[in-house]
Amino acid sequence: MANTPQSKKRARQAVKSRTRNAAQRSTMRTYVKRVIKAIASGDKTLASTEFQLATSSLDQLASKGLIHKNKAARHKSRLSAQIKTLS
Repeated sequence: MANTPQSKKRARQAVKSRTRNAAQRSTMRTYVKRVIKAIASGDKTLASTEFQLATSSLDQLASKGLIHKNKAARHKSRLSAQIKTLS
């Protein structure tokens, strides 16, 4: 339990940041799933547009430190490789 005023404030801030981070992480996962769904349907144009949204989200979260930059790069690389294999 927080005792000092500083630790009480940090506890309040942690709750806010935890909920914000969870929401942003969930949004990022949704974008990635939409790309995967478009790839599964075989629609290359839809997959490309969804990939652009996912890439933007991944880069933003990586720059803020919410996910590691290598994780963002790995997701982007694997998704783009799958999109390239579509006819």
